[in-house]
Formats: sequence, C-alpha cells, structure tokens
Amino acid sequence: MPESSLIQGRPHEECGVCAVSGHGEAAKLTYLGLQALQHRGQETSGIVSAHLNSRHRPHHRVHRGMGRVAEVFSRDDLEALHGRVAIGHVRYSTTGAPRPFNTQPLVSSLRHGPVALAHNGNLTNAHILRRALKAGGAIFQTTVDSEVILHLLSRVEHDSFEDCLRQTLSQIQGAYSLVLLHGQCLYAVRDPRGFRPLALGRLPGGAWTVASESVAFDLIDAALVRDIAPGEMVCIEPGCEPVSSFPLPAAEPSRCIFELIYFSRPDSVVDGHSVQSVRVRLGEALWREHPAEGDVVICVPDSSTAAAIGYARAGGIAFDMGLIRSHYIGRTFIEPLQRIRDFGAKLKYNPVRGVVEGKRVVVVDDSIVRGTTSRKIVRMLRQAGATAIHMRVTAPPWRHPCPYGIDTPDPNELIASSATVERIRDQIEADSLGYLSTDGLREATGQADGWCMACFTGEYPVPPTRGITKEVLENDDSVSSTMSMGNGMQRSGLEERFG
Repeated sequence: MPESSLIQGRPHEECGVCAVSGHGEAAKLTYLGLQALQHRGQETSGIVSAHLNSRHRPHHRVHRGMGRVAEVFSRDDLEALHGRVAIGHVRYSTTGAPRPFNTQPLVSSLRHGPVALAHNGNLTNAHILRRALKAGGAIFQTTVDSEVILHLLSRVEHDSFEDCLRQTLSQIQGAYSLVLLHGQCLYAVRDPRGFRPLALGRLPGGAWTVASESVAFDLIDAALVRDIAPGEMVCIEPGCEPVSSFPLPAAEPSRCIFELIYFSRPDSVVDGHSVQSVRVRLGEALWREHPAEGDVVICVPDSSTAAAIGYARAGGIAFDMGLIRSHYIGRTFIEPLQRIRDFGAKLKYNPVRGVVEGKRVVVVDDSIVRGTTSRKIVRMLRQAGATAIHMRVTAPPWRHPCPYGIDTPDPNELIASSATVERIRDQIEADSLGYLSTDGLREATGQADGWCMACFTGEYPVPPTRGITKEVLENDDSVSSTMSMGNGMQRSGLEERFG
C-alpha cells in the first residue's frame, strides 16, 4: 500500500538539484549535496558527470535509479562517474508518475552535443508544448514536463548552444530552477519569478557549486556566495568564473512562501532568510494573533518545531516534545487484518504520555491539508490523557492547489477550500483552532512583498492552465515502449554514456 494512502495531510516535497564544476571529485561532491537535499524528494536519484574522452570531446556518464540517494549509488557507481563537472537530482513527482523512465537528470544528444538536465518546479504550459511538439513528430521517452525543454532545445536553430537555450527559455512558463550540463559547461537557470530556490556556492580551491538549498554547501565545505536571482542564467566552465546574464524580461518576484514554512531544511538560508529564524518568528506571530491557555506547547515534528518554540517563548508556556515521529517508515505497510484505528498516523507519530497527560496542550503545525492527519493526532493526544487540545497553524488556510512544483491534492480535497475555520475545528475535533494570517506571515519574513501565496489567496502570479494535474502527461502513447523497463533501475540504477 503506498505511503500516501495511509499518511495523508502533509504537503509533499517537490525536487532538489545540485551541481559541481571544476573539481576532480565532482560526482562524489554532488552525491553528498544530494544527501543533504534528500528531504526534497525520495522517489528517484541521479547524477550525470562530464569529462573529455580520448579525442578531447565532451563525454557524459549517467547513473540514476529509483530510491533514495544511498540506495541508488554504490562506491563503484560513483567511481565510474568521471569528470570535473556533475549535476544531480532527487525527485518527488509533481508531474509524471514515479517510474524508472521519469528519473532525472534527463540526457540527450543534440546538434550542439550531449546535454543533461535536472529540474525543480513545474512548467505550467508543458502539456500544451508537448502536444505541439508531438504533432511535429517529436517522440517522448518520459512523462515529465522537463523533457519538453530538451525537445525545444533540439528544434531551435542557432549557432551557439547558449542562444538555443535562451530561445527555449522564452517558450516555457511556470516554475523552473534548472541545472544543465552542455559538454563540460554548467548552466544554472532560475525562472523570472523565482518560484523555487537556487543558490551559488564556492568550494575551497575555487570550484563552484549550485544547489536548491545552502544546506548542500555546508556538507561539502562550500561557502554560500549568493542566491541566483529570479530570471538569472549563470554559465560556469571548469576553471572559470561564473558568467551571469538575464535572458528573459523581468517579472515581479514570487518566491514560494512554503519554502520557509515547510519545505526547506531549517539550517538552510533561502533567498537571504534563515529558515530557522523565520519559523521561530512565525510561532511568535501566531501567539500574538491566536494566544491559547495551555500548560505545554508541542509541535508536529519536524518542520514545525522551531515555530512551536517561538510560540512557547512568546506566550511564556513550556515547550516539550509531546509527539515523536518515526523516520524509518518504508513505502509499503502491512496492517493487521483486525484494523487498528488511525493506523497510518500512529505509524508515523506517537504521543509522549508523560508530556501531555492531564495537561492543556497547544499543538503547533505548519499546515492542514485534508484535516485527516490533524484529527488523528488530536485523537491520539486525547487517548494519551490531554485535557484540552488547541491547534495552531503557522500558515493561513490552504484553499487552492499549487501548479508550481508542490504536489497538492484536488481542490475538493483541501479542507479549507469549502469549510470555515470553525467547521475545520469541529472536523479535526480540537478545542480551538487558529491560523496565522497572510499579514502575520509577511511580518515574520520581514519582507512585505515578493512572495507567492497563491495556495492561500488564489492569486496566481502565472495563471495555471486548465486541466493541469500531476498525471496530465501520463496518457501518452509515446512512452508506452519504455514501460517494459519496469523496475530495472530499482537498485543498480541505469548507466549510460553520451558523447
């Protein structure tokens, strides 16, 4: 039984990218960077490296597979990824099913030479572009939106690859933080609104690195240089300084606020903001808007821990770990024939009776999606002896789906899309419920504008195309021949050479 069918009610990660240029162990450092970004996706992992072959021509080597980074790569796999440049990817599927043939980085041999691509985000016009490309004879090997970029690149006629890339970027819409490998040249690109994060770092000795979050730099002793700006393209050749350009018209920045609320690791710095510090301030703002009479403040681990600490400090209430989360849940569960009530939630969370028994408990969480997990947590805490349960959420009610790289359910499944706060409180069986306002959210970031809050407000910076869903590209005859790959990449991955 898939995990999502048992444990619902959490926003799902999107993807993470990492790249290294100009280092003799580029693939190994990329592997470590992906380890630090594992929270952004656990379905697939992959790395492409580049070096010069015996004829001094660019040559790409690929290893990728289903599973987490440590499951996909062995020491021998990494030793085989030669070269001074590498890009990597971890994935949680937001467009295209979690199948072997959808694993990134994607690779192709184009007129200008071998190209590899890793993408974090969602292209909102991918299905329209794909339909037009197929009508023109294009044959797709995956059902991910990212492959559209490679097909567009193959059809643009310019003398330079960089000009081809610029024209391709002018045709795609939505959210994209990309790392591309053309020969030995690394490109890092962020969409004009900067929906998804992307940062530039430098390693001791002068090599360069790019990653979705700065936490990847910490693990490999790289220094965060700066964030790649919305609309910026950075070109890095081995041994050279990065060259920056802005190939697209400027747009109002719309950075995803959920990166600070939930997705990014608390030890990351995202677009100049310490994630940990912002989350503490979210909790403080939540106390000011929705104080509660409680004896103890607890969090729904792990992303709301800092916010719960901030709430407790602001209210002068004790903070404690009243829920313990299991980090070792696989993707398949075996439940006893005699069904255990709230089995999925119990598998992931367990209350600490000594912390909550006989107490008024304030539970701080970062979001309520369907309400099912919140209700199960409330029930577990009551069974553990809590006398009152006050739910506090460090985000406004989530009413609208996200088309920019977060796997969100159908709008009809978002509890806040059709229910009032009081009705939600009743459904999750809490004694009280309070959401942080959008003004409180802005206050906590210290930045009034430049954020995408479409999931709360319904005001989309790039209007989503009707009919776009996670499976919008699945009903496609062009990938039927690849289905026979089955789980051939399950453990050993898929090794390829392009050059």
